[in-house]
Amino acid sequence: MNQALILWPLLVQVLLVLVLFIRLGTVKDRARAAGAIDPLATALDNDAWPNDVRQVANNMRNQFQVPVIFFVLVLALFALGAADLIALVVAWLFVALRIVHSYIHIGSNYVPNRTRVFKLSVLCTLVLAALLARALFHATLG
Repeated sequence: MNQALILWPLLVQVLLVLVLFIRLGTVKDRARAAGAIDPLATALDNDAWPNDVRQVANNMRNQFQVPVIFFVLVLALFALGAADLIALVVAWLFVALRIVHSYIHIGSNYVPNRTRVFKLSVLCTLVLAALLARALFHATLG
């Protein structure tokens, strides 16, 4: 398998984050234009923003938690030449779940659904970590 294929889901995850940054800017601009904020308060406290802004900001914060682990795992698998078909499928599944998670988080924000999707994405990182452990075992001991 072409090892570079594993970088596509990584790129899509990066693009998701960039889209969310744009969305965050849009909702912040809308809140400012509506006069719905106290500029001094929002400069010091993210909780001073309206709920729709905080909802997107919270999702942005989530993009720098588990996805960071995903980035490390994908890059390590790529570096070891261990990005096989299983890793590729799991990486795409992770990204699809993160897109669904973001959709729920900045949409209905229904926590039970969001939690289920989050747990599945964490499971994907566990599988990628196991694949990396297998690759490291073979690279160092096999």
